[in-house]
Amino acid sequence: MQLANYYRKLLERMPKLAVDADQVQVLHSAKAFKQRLLELISRAQTRIYLVSLYLQDDEAGREILTALYEAKQANPALDVRLFVDFHRAQRGLIGHQGQAGNHLMYKEFAARYQQQIAIHGVPVKGREILGVLHLKGFIFDDTLLYSGASLNDIYLHQQDRYRFDRYHEITDPPLAQTMVNYIHKLFADNPAVPSLTQTDIPRARQLRNEIRQFKQALRRTQYQFRDTLRNPGQVSITPLAGLGKRGNRLNRAIRTLVRGTRQRLFVCTPYFNLPKPLARDIRNLLKKGIEVTLVLGDKTANDFYIAPEETFRTIGGLPYLYESNLRRFARANQTFIYQGHLNIMLWRHERNSYHLKGLFVDDDLAMITGNNLNPRAWGLDLENGLLVQDPELLLSSRFETERQNILTHCQRIEHFSEIEELADYPQAVQKLLKRVQRTRANVLLKRLL
Repeated sequence: MQLANYYRKLLERMPKLAVDADQVQVLHSAKAFKQRLLELISRAQTRIYLVSLYLQDDEAGREILTALYEAKQANPALDVRLFVDFHRAQRGLIGHQGQAGNHLMYKEFAARYQQQIAIHGVPVKGREILGVLHLKGFIFDDTLLYSGASLNDIYLHQQDRYRFDRYHEITDPPLAQTMVNYIHKLFADNPAVPSLTQTDIPRARQLRNEIRQFKQALRRTQYQFRDTLRNPGQVSITPLAGLGKRGNRLNRAIRTLVRGTRQRLFVCTPYFNLPKPLARDIRNLLKKGIEVTLVLGDKTANDFYIAPEETFRTIGGLPYLYESNLRRFARANQTFIYQGHLNIMLWRHERNSYHLKGLFVDDDLAMITGNNLNPRAWGLDLENGLLVQDPELLLSSRFETERQNILTHCQRIEHFSEIEELADYPQAVQKLLKRVQRTRANVLLKRLL
């Protein structure tokens, strides 16, 4: 307990924004998220800034982009900017051969409307496999809508399937301005961040020097704001950004948050592949008798899962790799499962998928983030998050409702043997995983996944 108090003191010393608790709301479904997104677009008066991994060329993506352009036509003074990953915007979905990049849709829309919106590609690294734009946060005037979701059919439950995520709405002028200032400082008028509506988009090779300088700026830059004293009825929120393993303030805050746990830790991650430092922290909590709940997606709820009756592709091996990690972890910590200190909760709901991230510590601390809590997020991608400190427990009921909603379609693992092993997998998967193990490619894969 004394050590936990030390880490909590470190969190208390961090600069913070004081936010009225009644201005923090939680949404509970992809449909509610989409509805609110469209409402905020239609009501915006001065600015709309969307930062996302991608806005997809599909039904939902076109609906959102249409809403953005229509809002701009109705109010030409409205500052509308969309920032997506540079590389991701110029390729199709993995496993969908012949699909063109989203940039073609962006050009099509730009040619259709008189009043233009700014759509830019952000190249975090020279190649997509080495790191992507994984920042989250949509700003509408003074409101921040924060989710790990990108913008396409499944994230917005446009048709019969959805990808479950977390969704938070916070209305606070200093917080919104802080997020906008970060975007302006790094992305606006930066030669490494080209427009995706121009006729000839420069290739990454042409931007090599610009991307190298940009990457250094990304590593150095943090959200800038004035530290504000919290008053009764308010919570403290610290926006954090991070890129790379060294000096990554977001990673450091996540570890400090975990080590500050006194009674209960609740963790959501869609891809079970914890960074080694974080895995050690969780193991230490379990040894102290602290309750740890890990909410994970079943392999069938993974983005890349391919049903056995369908044609197998190499990318379909990823869910099985994650499940293999989980089985080893559960086996090593079976005693804690027996004792009730470790709760491994697997989420599965029909043909839908799971994409939740974030942490709750006891009843007074939380991290709202798009960080997958895996080695890729820890060292390669540009990530951000909101550290919430709530000493008056003003948000405890809202966060408890959110946790219960998350657990609705979960089943607790009582014994590691409930998790399938290599011999249970389809032959094509067994062949792939054996080849990965034989070539020791799994070591590299764990860093990239």
